[in-house]
Amino acid sequence: HLLFALLSLFSFAALLEAQWKLRENVYVIESEWNDETPAKRVELTCNTSDEALPVYWKKGTELKGTGKTLTAEVKEFPDAGNYTCLTANTHEIISYDFFLITKIDSNGQMIRSILKSFEEPNRTFLKCEAKNYSGIFVCSWMTENESPNVKFTIRSLKGSQGDVTCSSPVAHTGRTVTEYTAQCQKENYCPFAEEHQPTEMFLEVIDEVEYENYTSSFFIRDIIKPDPPRCQYAATNGTVTWTYPRTWSTPKSYFPLTFRVKVESTKKHKNQVYDADDQSIQIPMTGPKDKISVQARDRYYNSSWSEWSSLCR
Repeated sequence: HLLFALLSLFSFAALLEAQWKLRENVYVIESEWNDETPAKRVELTCNTSDEALPVYWKKGTELKGTGKTLTAEVKEFPDAGNYTCLTANTHEIISYDFFLITKIDSNGQMIRSILKSFEEPNRTFLKCEAKNYSGIFVCSWMTENESPNVKFTIRSLKGSQGDVTCSSPVAHTGRTVTEYTAQCQKENYCPFAEEHQPTEMFLEVIDEVEYENYTSSFFIRDIIKPDPPRCQYAATNGTVTWTYPRTWSTPKSYFPLTFRVKVESTKKHKNQVYDADDQSIQIPMTGPKDKISVQARDRYYNSSWSEWSSLCR
């Protein structure tokens, strides 16, 4: 009897480990993605208190079984989806369970393949950037264009009562990839105070019946990337002047920027870059067709440089 009880307990534990609840009636099955590993057994229970009520189970149009409980084997994507319990007499839906599959390797690590990585830094899948210290930032991710039905949920890891709110993702479709962006705001964020806890963002991705998730943890100061400055060139004395980006934090005495000025020579086919903390620089002997542009970065913190500005002339 003790051996039987232990085996039953082990079997129940195996069923629990095979799945985890994403939300009400939606579960994720972790499936080891190779030919040798057997399917995960999942026990379903029809949500009826009438033990005598005859019921049956369907997945799509396929009959899967009869009775209040059903043991399903889930391994491949065709095994996932909606399992519905219906009354045998009137065919009314009583309850349902929807199963998603997440692919895992032999070490139990999630295999992520839905998103396409950004080239920098280090194959990042979820990239967040801020134009200033307001606590507003934009998170981006990409998919191949072959995934038109993919769905996304982005939120703070602190949960529904967390300190970050995000807009619905917006798709920007290119020739080979679609980039999605969501604007997020850190509530009660003080730009003048030092951050002690990182912001942790969590992205859930569902493509039909495939589930993946991605995380990004950062301090706002680490993801700062200013907009480019606005610049102009005075040919009379070879002076380049520029102004701070309109979107940058104020006052600029507390949030100073440092700058780089790039001169692209059309004759010598090489670039010269000058560093500056002020908002002007005199560049001697530039050709009439040389291209001049400016970029900016936080002066006291080693975050990202802005993109290069539009040409100063």
